[in-house]
Amino acid sequence: MMVPSLVRSLRALNPLAMQRNPVMFVAWLGAALTTIEVIRTLARGDIASLSFVTLVALFLWLTVWFATFAEALAEALAEARGRAQADSLRSARHEVTARKLGEPPRAAQITKPPSNMLRCGDHVLVEAGMIIPADGEVVEGVASVDESAVTGESAPVIRVSGGDRSAVTGGTRLLSDWIIVRVTADPGEAFLDRMISMVEGAARQRSFG
Repeated sequence: MMVPSLVRSLRALNPLAMQRNPVMFVAWLGAALTTIEVIRTLARGDIASLSFVTLVALFLWLTVWFATFAEALAEALAEARGRAQADSLRSARHEVTARKLGEPPRAAQITKPPSNMLRCGDHVLVEAGMIIPADGEVVEGVASVDESAVTGESAPVIRVSGGDRSAVTGGTRLLSDWIIVRVTADPGEAFLDRMISMVEGAARQRSFG
């Protein structure tokens, strides 16, 4: 990250870019004016004052550059963290074969399409040990679900039809019993898809301090 951050910090010395940060823009103006004074002092041949003015200009430029480099490095770290979070969420998203029911009763005819073919309103049967193929809500049955792949919480949760404990997330695993799930999200609109999109699209706000 150091080399891209260094390049980005040098580009950020552009006065047009500096205007977004008033504090550093004032420092940049001070450095620029001091540099002009160095040239004027050199033109006058005032060797006695040249070293002092040059040293002041150097410190001002180093201050401005270090601030832009620190900001560029912080942005690179934030981007890397966002990519890592997105990769972690992608690893929790599984493409599995669903057990789609023609109608809600468990005894109904079962077809086995891939999970990315499920649509809102479809009903799927999920049994112990299987991965829930899509976001949905439990319409029949009760079971414990391992949601650690999504929430990081190792303790299983109980999901049951009706009430506020019926929602399930695609990519989580059923640990016991069986449930019938009514799909509530089309492909690309699931919880994990939205989270990945939010993480990848998040931008670090620039500091004004």
